[in-house]
Amino acid sequence: MQSGGCTAVINQSLAGIINSYQKIAPKSRIFGADHGIEGILTGNIPDITDISDQSIKSIGSAPGSALGSTRRKLRQTDTKGIFELLDRHDIRIFHIIGGNDSAATSLTFQNEASSLGYDLTIVNVPKTIDNDLVETDHCPGYGSSARFVAQATLGAGRDALAMGISSPITIIEVMGRDAGWLAASATLYKRDNFDPPHYIGVPEIPLDEEEFLIQMEYAYREYGYAVAVLAENARGSNGVIGGQTEPWFTDDFGHAYYEGPSRHLAEQVSRRLGVRCRYEKPGTIQRSLIDSISQTDSDEAYKIGQEASLRAESGETGIIMSLKRKSGQIYECSSTTVPLENVAGKVRLIPDEFLTKELATVGNTTNEFKRYLEPLTGETVRIPEYLLRN
Repeated sequence: MQSGGCTAVINQSLAGIINSYQKIAPKSRIFGADHGIEGILTGNIPDITDISDQSIKSIGSAPGSALGSTRRKLRQTDTKGIFELLDRHDIRIFHIIGGNDSAATSLTFQNEASSLGYDLTIVNVPKTIDNDLVETDHCPGYGSSARFVAQATLGAGRDALAMGISSPITIIEVMGRDAGWLAASATLYKRDNFDPPHYIGVPEIPLDEEEFLIQMEYAYREYGYAVAVLAENARGSNGVIGGQTEPWFTDDFGHAYYEGPSRHLAEQVSRRLGVRCRYEKPGTIQRSLIDSISQTDSDEAYKIGQEASLRAESGETGIIMSLKRKSGQIYECSSTTVPLENVAGKVRLIPDEFLTKELATVGNTTNEFKRYLEPLTGETVRIPEYLLRN
């Protein structure tokens, strides 16, 4: 099953799983859960064993989640019916393609299977554009979304510079519930202080509104334009930015959703500087735009799905796949495994060596972070050399 927010390459992992089982377990049947837990509870688990190679290829390159995703939390009252369904179809291997909440779901399945004496092998496949799973170098899905954010930041900066006095300032609000990996990726093409972004707001560092406004004013006066990139859950020292005290929505896992900081801060900038400040919220576009898919990301997502099936067939269980980067100047990554309990419910924040105080003063990350990020985003984008400067 697929769970949580989609990524641009989540279906490559699904394709890798299906394609592998067709070869290594030709007498077995493969079932897909329609919208995850919701489909399992209603018995809607279509047999997808005999999908053709061409269809698998098409599935792998498609945006969204081919099986349908879910944010429904597994409840204690669900498990009896679920295991009756699994037993009815003689399902003995279970894969969830998902993040840390999905790891928690699998732990519940594992514990329930043990208490029932039900022979169930569980191997999770990681995915999240937030890149916040622990004990992995990076998460499938992150590289493609990071590529989108980096390109969008560069393009929005050129646009703001070109528009001049009519709309010289832009705030881009990107995803990132608890960690700022995606916001930080906006710095990939930044060569010097003139280039965008000029401010990065991440959940790891409280945002000071007055400092933010000062930096936007400085960049605008100095360079003729200014661009800020903020994680959707960037917080001030007193909590949610903009005075909102209650979330507009809280999901099954207890994650609260607020309006986001960009609109409020754009209003403050416009009032202070007397010029138009645009705010952009690409939303799900940043995780679903086919043209921004990183080939590295796509290849790794497929291979880690394949490897998950091999691990399960060999009898390994209670694990989630992980990516381990090899040392050296040439980028190489291999797959390994981590116990589910090491990942479930935990969040990997951006390490200090990737962040600097320059996030808030010139909108930049360390060279070490850029060396980490660049190979994940695939083929390097050629940046046009010509650029008007003051």
